[in-house]
Amino acid sequence: MSTPEVSTAEVSGAAPAGATPTGAISVASPLPGRLIPLSEVPDPVFAKGLVGGGAAVIPDDDAEVLTAVAPLDGKVIKVMPHAYIVQHASGPAVLVHVGIDTVGLKGEGFSVLAQKGDQVRTGDPMISVDVAFVRSKNLSMCSPVVILDSAPDAIEPPASGGRVEAGGHLFSLPGKIPEK
Repeated sequence: MSTPEVSTAEVSGAAPAGATPTGAISVASPLPGRLIPLSEVPDPVFAKGLVGGGAAVIPDDDAEVLTAVAPLDGKVIKVMPHAYIVQHASGPAVLVHVGIDTVGLKGEGFSVLAQKGDQVRTGDPMISVDVAFVRSKNLSMCSPVVILDSAPDAIEPPASGGRVEAGGHLFSLPGKIPEK
């Protein structure tokens, strides 16, 4: 798995009192680029939905330094140079993994902008990434955005090739996430 250091045990699964199980939550794209369904991600763990359902974004070929943003309003549960988790107040947690196998860079090419425990709003800066540097190491910048502990088909996958801006709508979370 590309992200063995990301533990879903750190994410609280209990919805707080007053949470609405039927309201949909909009998840924003962390980066600008081309949308693809998880099934097309060049990592079998993400492609098979083993981490959860979601979608992925591939930054443009000419991208240089980008700021990855929070995909939804919530609390930062974990942040590393190459990945972060934001949990919505109603329970669902979203993992953003910037690039594939980027954990091996040990933070090189990345800057952490948010901290564990921070309350963030959709579009708040989380990490910056030197896309050109990552690609110079022959690593994919395909960036999965996954609802942790959800079924692989928890969301309707986007059509491959659509374009999205950072902070733009990526997909909607149903009010109650189907578990694996």
